[in-house]
Amino acid sequence: MTLVKSRTLRGVFIALGFVWVGIAFAGVAIPGIPTTGPILLAAFFFSKSSERFDSWLVTNKYFGSIVRDWRAGAGFTVVAKTVAVTAIVISFGITTWFFLTNPWVRAGMWSLAMALAVFIVSRPTKSTAIDPTDQISLEHT
Repeated sequence: MTLVKSRTLRGVFIALGFVWVGIAFAGVAIPGIPTTGPILLAAFFFSKSSERFDSWLVTNKYFGSIVRDWRAGAGFTVVAKTVAVTAIVISFGITTWFFLTNPWVRAGMWSLAMALAVFIVSRPTKSTAIDPTDQISLEHT
């Protein structure tokens, strides 16, 4: 892990990390707000600013597996990809339909939405199959 040298920039990155963690926690409770993207952004900011907060996030019981899988290159499950792309379509759809009137801005937003969706879908797909070597013995002793 390479920390930035500037104390000011480290402080900004720590603050941004906690902002994204807060957004991810909101995403757990509020449908339509994504969780994975904000957690990965928080992990990026913490990895550049604080070993302690980076370790806290990686070992976090709720979000740690997302960060560990991402860093290991394991990717996302099909369900996670589906939820992410659906959330993008819904949130960008609401934004462009109700809040934007300029057709060029709408086109730009949909271009961004498509780029995000393509990026998510192009990431490795994590298998949800059970590894037979990891089975727990059900025998009683």
